[in-house]
Amino acid sequence: MDITLPEFSYLYGKPTSTGDLRSQMSDFKVFENLPFSPCGEGEHLLIHVRKTGENTAFVARQLAKYFGVKENLVSYAGLKDRFAVTEQWFGVHLPGKKVYDLSDLNIEGVEILSSKRHNKKLKIGALTGNTFELTLRNVKNIDELARRWHAITSHGVPNYFGEQRFGIDGGNIAKALELFNGTKVKDKKKRGIYLSAARSLIFNQIINERIAKNCFDKAHSGDVMMLSGTQSVFVVDQLDETIEQRLQEKDIDITAPMWGAGDLMSKEDVNQLESNVGQGYSEFCKGLSKFGLKQERRRIRLCVADPHLIVNTDTVTVTFSLPAGSYATTVMRELLSYTDLTERKGNQPASERK
Repeated sequence: MDITLPEFSYLYGKPTSTGDLRSQMSDFKVFENLPFSPCGEGEHLLIHVRKTGENTAFVARQLAKYFGVKENLVSYAGLKDRFAVTEQWFGVHLPGKKVYDLSDLNIEGVEILSSKRHNKKLKIGALTGNTFELTLRNVKNIDELARRWHAITSHGVPNYFGEQRFGIDGGNIAKALELFNGTKVKDKKKRGIYLSAARSLIFNQIINERIAKNCFDKAHSGDVMMLSGTQSVFVVDQLDETIEQRLQEKDIDITAPMWGAGDLMSKEDVNQLESNVGQGYSEFCKGLSKFGLKQERRRIRLCVADPHLIVNTDTVTVTFSLPAGSYATTVMRELLSYTDLTERKGNQPASERK
């Protein structure tokens, strides 16, 4: 089975604008948005940090060492980019009423912004989304970039899983195939990463196929729609003007399957399209079912909120918010052909420096 990652189709054609992304850490800023504020009491200490050039797991391990607790007692709502300046929350299970000032908590690349007790554990996915502030340098063809920005902010982009989901050179896909062929993976987190990569590849390929067939943003009978702001879905049995208007107004979104056990929800030609893609990844589809994943749905359109564009000569700064589980790089690939400079010498985080 060929596990080479394809170049997924662009909704607006391949960009002609070029530029550099992450010339420095501060060019990629991420701000986590939680749906609540810590209440001030409870068994969990929530810590708001600003980290530069470090990954989430590394910070979690350092917090576990500082508080003298097991690593599984430190939680976070989501993984954040390593080569960036990111603000996010961590939770530490610390029963009792001890007050921590954290003045002696020193983690390289990490600044403590605030801390407060809360009565519930901070769980994965417990965030509404993230706000991004990205600076692009040495940008060429800025007029074209501005036109694409308008299209992106008006109509959205394909909700592809970003390349980081698949690992370096698609390594997570290769590991998934080994897993499905019987290789044992004891580490639950790694196993989950490989399963997610396989599932995400099928999802991306279905979007790719819809773009190729010019039906990415066109509803069909048999499509499965998801209501805005929820995970509720319904099947379009009869296509009419109301469905098309709701899709245009972003009240509903077309979905594609997150593959697992069970039948596809889609019907008619849409079901056939999704089934054909699944047949091309039959080993993955069988493996995902074997490991207990169930059929789910995910929106194929990603819409940005609160977009802003600032141009200063050949430097462009874009700001926007995305819902949880989506990727800023998915937006950027539609905006311009960028060079990510994170591999530059000297950008290693403290967790990897000798």
